[in-house]
Amino acid sequence: MATYKKRGYKPKTEKEVVEHEHVEENSTTAEVFNTLDETASKTEDFVAKNQKYIFIIIGVVAVFVLGFLGYKEIVLEPKQSEAMNDMYHAQKNFEEAVNGVSSDSLYNVALNGSEGKYGMIDIINEYSGTPAANLANYYAGMAYLNLKDYKNAIAHLDKFSSEDEILAPMAKGAIGDAFVQLNQNEDALKYYKAAATLRENGYSAPTYFYKAGITALEIGNAKEALGYFNTIKEKYPMSTEANQVDIFIGKAEAMSN
Repeated sequence: MATYKKRGYKPKTEKEVVEHEHVEENSTTAEVFNTLDETASKTEDFVAKNQKYIFIIIGVVAVFVLGFLGYKEIVLEPKQSEAMNDMYHAQKNFEEAVNGVSSDSLYNVALNGSEGKYGMIDIINEYSGTPAANLANYYAGMAYLNLKDYKNAIAHLDKFSSEDEILAPMAKGAIGDAFVQLNQNEDALKYYKAAATLRENGYSAPTYFYKAGITALEIGNAKEALGYFNTIKEKYPMSTEANQVDIFIGKAEAMSN
């Protein structure tokens, strides 16, 4: 049987030391289990008192998850398929415009549709929230850019988002091009930098570092421009831009001094 020891009591014999340690060990163990018991009891009480609300929360989460999955399968996927079918006519006209076949009129058809067929603006409005509508914003933005409607080009391209290696930086770069045409070079530079750093590939990155460098020179920021030109020379020596970058490095260095 455990023996109570007075406060300040110091065991003298080896037997008493062992007994004292045993008492302390039992006491500590008991405290731990008591704490665990108390915590478990509180948790059980909480669950018992609030189980109605817990089940409601679980139910809401389950309904949300199942609802989203159902919406995706029943509504969104068929809607996307329908949207892509409806966008075919507009895509075809856009591609022909890019190839130079009566380009201005075809860009307008790509935007607004013809012969009862949807244009990109119709796709955006009718199929909002679908990947097709997102892609239509890219086509619409590029069409407006070619039609020299730069404000609408910026508005649509800014709504477009993509993880594509080429398309994503091209959209950002096209916004930069539109701002250049609007004589808003500082805004253009911001988008050229975004386009250049968005993907580190040998196609888009040197193109937009080059445009960023030229634009930085235009607004008198020679040191910043020099950094972009040197990046092309060091990281993308095989690019087309690298063939002529030495000239601009010389200009930037002269302006920096």
